[in-house]
Amino acid sequence: MKGSSDRKSGQVVLPGERLGVIEEFITDSGTYVKDGVIYSRFIGRTLIDFLNKRVSVHPLSKALKIPKVGDIIEAEVTNTQKQNASVRIHRIGEDSLAGFFSGLLHVSDVRLRYVDSMFNVCRPGDIIRATVLSVKNGIYHLSVKDKELGVIYGFCSQCGGMLELGRQRMRCSRCGNVERRKTAADYGKGMIAQEGGMNESQDSEENVK
Repeated sequence: MKGSSDRKSGQVVLPGERLGVIEEFITDSGTYVKDGVIYSRFIGRTLIDFLNKRVSVHPLSKALKIPKVGDIIEAEVTNTQKQNASVRIHRIGEDSLAGFFSGLLHVSDVRLRYVDSMFNVCRPGDIIRATVLSVKNGIYHLSVKDKELGVIYGFCSQCGGMLELGRQRMRCSRCGNVERRKTAADYGKGMIAQEGGMNESQDSEENVK
């Protein structure tokens, strides 16, 4: 990792790469701050204005897409806790992303009525579809309240097998383990087919209490 004193304009940086600290620079486009440290928001080239003490990052390509508020994204769940789940965003609509973007789904943004635990919503390894509510310190805050949003591809937390959609529960096609998820209305459609196939989609809202 380069120190801020080694930074020059035109250097290529990756998402989450350290650029300096707020005592040295004023943040500008393509950056975010966490714990007083300035980071790059995406893959791009640095522009450092030492005279005005500003640092920014410009995308390598004008076609480079980054998530923004209102976008529908797809992401892989990386960690689940009782109140929230962390995800890695890899797609906006039909477009794959070049950078690494972190997201957070809170239990209050799962559905309109009360949800007790995120373990009944999604688990690590699941693929979800969500909408971007806000962006804070480089973290994209998400929602899956709409019926078209939620888990679109679920894995058993015991053996990693595909979960088949039932009326009240999700059942593992490999080991028979039963779990809950908040699924999207089109769960499993267009995904990799497994032996025995997927059940027809029922009411996805019934998978969450």
